[in-house]
Formats: sequence, structure tokens, C-alpha cells
Amino acid sequence: MTDLDQLTQSLARNLKHWRAERGFTLDALAARAGVSRGMIIQIEQARTNPSVGTTVKIADALGVSITTLLDYEQGPQVRIVPQSEAVRLWSTEAGSRTVLLVGAEAPGPFELWDWRLMPGDSSTSDPHPPGTVELIHVRSGTLTLLVDDAEHEVPPGASATFEAKAPHGYRNDGSEPVEMTMSVIIPPVR
Repeated sequence: MTDLDQLTQSLARNLKHWRAERGFTLDALAARAGVSRGMIIQIEQARTNPSVGTTVKIADALGVSITTLLDYEQGPQVRIVPQSEAVRLWSTEAGSRTVLLVGAEAPGPFELWDWRLMPGDSSTSDPHPPGTVELIHVRSGTLTLLVDDAEHEVPPGASATFEAKAPHGYRNDGSEPVEMTMSVIIPPVR
């Protein structure tokens, strides 16, 4: 079984589990996530590998982290994630990428990301549920952070935080790669 097959199977199993745990019907989850009922059925039957955006929308609607949707099992109190098991979710031909390093579920989903944005590359995100907070630390390069159509320059060594309920994105307008670490804190589903 390939890595992609394992990921697809794990996502199918975990989506079924969390949808049942939350008591959501297919229609209810589809409405909350803003994706089609058919897409959720295809994911639960492991017949498709959804985009990162679709996976994020479903995780947000369930009130769990992407890590929880992609993990095969929840681990012990201490969980070490080797670099080889970090989940690469987005990349471009130029070499930009995002890697989900680790996530947790207490008190709500909490994720830690490693990002590289190559010169000229950008990534956008749909709004997250109200109360979701992102924290960013730029290790190298200068990040252009876009939040609700406003641009904010974040130089190397600086950090930023914002509530991610508005459309937002990340852009590298410079001539060197932007290396940054991001944490995403998502409020629990009530």
C-alpha cells in the first residue's frame, strides 16, 4: 500500500469516526463544511484524495485538527512525531511547501506547522471558525501576511498573531525563501 493509499484509508476511517462521534449526518456535515454530500461520501469510502482546502474545511466543521483526521490512532500522553512522519500537505514547483509537524486536541485542536514560501509564491486560506487563532514566527525572509485584504510585513525574527475568522494568506514578495513556523489554535465544537 502506498503512502497516499494509507493516507486515504486513514482519512476515510477517521472521518467516519468523528462524524459519528459528533452525531452529524452526511447532510449536516456537508452544510457545516461547505462541501458536497457526495464529496464526504467519496472520502468516507476512500474513493478520493481531497484537496488540502477541503480537508481543512471538514476538520474545522468537525472541530478537530487535520492531524486528527489524518492520524491512524491517537497515541499515548507523549507522542513523538519523527520528521519522516510529518505530513506534507502543500507544495509548488518552485519549492514552497507546508508541513504539519504535530497537532493536539486539548482544549481544542492545536496544530504546529513548518512553512517554506519561495520568492513569488503565495498561499491563501478560507476563513476559519470564529475564535481560531494563528501564531506565526518568521525565521528567515520577509513574509507578507494578508488578513481581510490588509497587508502586513513580518520581517525575519518577528512574530505575528491574528484571529483567522477572515480570509487570509501568506506571500513572499522578496528574493529569498521565507521560512516560518505557525501554530493554529481552533476552538472546540460546542
